[in-house]
Amino acid sequence: MKSNSYGRFMGFTSFGESHGTAIGIVIEDVKPGIVFPLNKIQEELDARKPGKTFISTTRKEEDKIVILSGIFEGKTTGMPICLVVYNRDANSKDYEHLKDIFRPGHADFTYYNKFKIYDHRGGGRASGRETISRIAASGLVDDLLKNIRINVYPVQIGRFHVKEIDPDFRNDLNWFDRSNYNELTKYLTEIKKAGNSIGGIVEVKIENISSGLGDPVFEKLDANLAKAILSIGSVKGIEFGDGFVFAALKGDQANDQMDSSGFKSNHSGGILGGISTGQNIIFRFAVKPTSSINITQKTISKDGKEVAFKSGGRHDTCIVPRILPVAKAMIKLVLADAVSYQKLISSNELDLTDYREAVDKIDEDILIALKRRNDISELIKKYKKENQIKVEDNIREKKLLKNLIKKAKSLEISEEFIKEIWKIILKESKNIQS
Repeated sequence: MKSNSYGRFMGFTSFGESHGTAIGIVIEDVKPGIVFPLNKIQEELDARKPGKTFISTTRKEEDKIVILSGIFEGKTTGMPICLVVYNRDANSKDYEHLKDIFRPGHADFTYYNKFKIYDHRGGGRASGRETISRIAASGLVDDLLKNIRINVYPVQIGRFHVKEIDPDFRNDLNWFDRSNYNELTKYLTEIKKAGNSIGGIVEVKIENISSGLGDPVFEKLDANLAKAILSIGSVKGIEFGDGFVFAALKGDQANDQMDSSGFKSNHSGGILGGISTGQNIIFRFAVKPTSSINITQKTISKDGKEVAFKSGGRHDTCIVPRILPVAKAMIKLVLADAVSYQKLISSNELDLTDYREAVDKIDEDILIALKRRNDISELIKKYKKENQIKVEDNIREKKLLKNLIKKAKSLEISEEFIKEIWKIILKESKNIQS
């Protein structure tokens, strides 16, 4: 399962750990001749890098993008693009006392139970530094999004709420309420001095969005946005439009009624049936307090013994300000996928390169599916051997082929084509199981 790869149409694979040599991405299937927006990507990375605000970790990283391949004289060549950001200020010794301990709130316990090994140095792959790859990848989709505007800003940090949004009020926290900003900074300073942390809520408003983006059932726009946002470490909840308030509303209060001029309200946050309405898309997500704190906590070691410990090291008091550019990056990638697919099915302004890119992505999906099928065949082989079950099951094979031919007809695919593919797949499967 390619859990470190993302995207149907504009895809990338990310790699690297918090205290490894570097964090990076590989992007394939990019059109040649596109001006590579290095400066813009660097600006976004600068917005999330550590040490930027008084409540962030004191880890000092330049986070400068290094291009390894795929770019020549400032333009894409059509070859795989590899970008890396080298880790320069990783103090692994700060984590040595944690190598046999599962830190509360972190992925140590779950990674260890899944993989039987985990990188205790800053969380390894589960670290927030992994998000560098997402921001770097998102810089290539601006041409697709055109005039779509994505606004991401905190509306709550701890017990403080934004009462009035003033986008002209600029500060390191991206807090748009002048009236309580000074109180908020004092509050955060006190939490930092105590060695503790705090969470918050972030609101997203997407403007100039066209109607028709997103697809029914499993590719709903809100479902894909939710998955993208929830894939960011520390995000634990999301709501669209009125969200959980819907639970207390009646139908006539919740529905977005229409007249000849359009929608009269936007309770659903600009998405109905998983497809954009053309209104502003509005949603909010909850960010938990940073798990690493300098307060004694209870946990267990790898051998199950109870221990008390302090995290130590360098940590964010509140991760909310640094999560904003990451969320924006993930939203851009989701929208780019939706726009690309809508462009394909509407047949607007498509050229041969567009068609080839779409086919290449489908071929990649087929390969991933075949790899997963082979992995399952290996498990079947093991199961049959352990339970002394005959490898071949001719009755089941004939039944499967019959069902495939039936589905092929409904999809207007040649019966002979399906038979030939089935022969190859079955042969490969038997080779694995033999």
